[in-house]
Amino acid sequence: MTDTYLTDKPDPKITRASVGQFAQQYGVLIIIVALLIGLSFASDSFFTARNLLNILNQSAPLAIIACALTLVIIGGGFDLSTGAIFGVASVSAGYIAINVDPYLAILAGPVIGLGLGAINGLIITGFGVHSFLVTLATSLVYRGVAILITGGALIPVRIAEFSWLGRERIGMVNVAVIVLVLFMLLMMFLLNRTTFGRKVFAVGGNEEAALLSGIRTNLIKIMTFCLSGGAAGLAGVIAVSRISMAEPQAGMGLELEAIAAVILGGTSIMGGSGAVWRSVSGVLLIALIGNGFNILNVNPFFKDLTTGVIIVVAVALAASASRSR
Repeated sequence: MTDTYLTDKPDPKITRASVGQFAQQYGVLIIIVALLIGLSFASDSFFTARNLLNILNQSAPLAIIACALTLVIIGGGFDLSTGAIFGVASVSAGYIAINVDPYLAILAGPVIGLGLGAINGLIITGFGVHSFLVTLATSLVYRGVAILITGGALIPVRIAEFSWLGRERIGMVNVAVIVLVLFMLLMMFLLNRTTFGRKVFAVGGNEEAALLSGIRTNLIKIMTFCLSGGAAGLAGVIAVSRISMAEPQAGMGLELEAIAAVILGGTSIMGGSGAVWRSVSGVLLIALIGNGFNILNVNPFFKDLTTGVIIVVAVALAASASRSR
């Protein structure tokens, strides 16, 4: 007689959780590979070194912001001010490049962004207000500051010592792409190889438990917003040096694109889990969709529609995986 109670049967719940976790972690890579294959067959001009490197170069500012924003979201926060910080850093760098020193301007952008990010963090932790509301408000303030700096006018910045960051290449690779790779590696190191990174995961996973375990949760939050602001400032400098023009409205909507990329990469919007490389993959996925649709001369409406559907699916998979655990 067979001992049926000893028969190994897979637990459906465990199976669903495993599938959900796999889709959450690697789904964006699967979609990227599928897009690469499909667009390669659809157009001979797509899968070329020049086009792919151009995609990376155009995506560098957004990807830099998404890298740091990943730490904010993993830590349980939300930053809607990155686009406005991008604008302030852009016009500040442009003004300093013309009136003071172009090399100082390159350094000033990230420093200004870091300072504005610190203000976000201090208000959030000091008053106990949700980061969504605080950064929504400060984004309006920062955008106003950008307009005050320029008087609403554009600032032409045609200085070789400044524009090299966005225009120069080393071989076939743009300097901006190299900066992106270095920044991504730095964020990955901070998140995965340092005590600070472990504390970010702890705060995002359960802030109360992290506080009881001795973690200075407010300091960790402030540091993540500093990184986010600094990244937005760096991205702003790269953008200005590329187009040789600083404008106060630069970066409008950039924060939403960065958040979309982070979510596409599988980072939990509730905090506590995520990875920097997956957020960069999310940026590349958005860029590939846009580039492919441009090559195929498809109506831009369908680009936004496709991106929106993919984001909804990504959020649904993340929520399913969370419920199954």
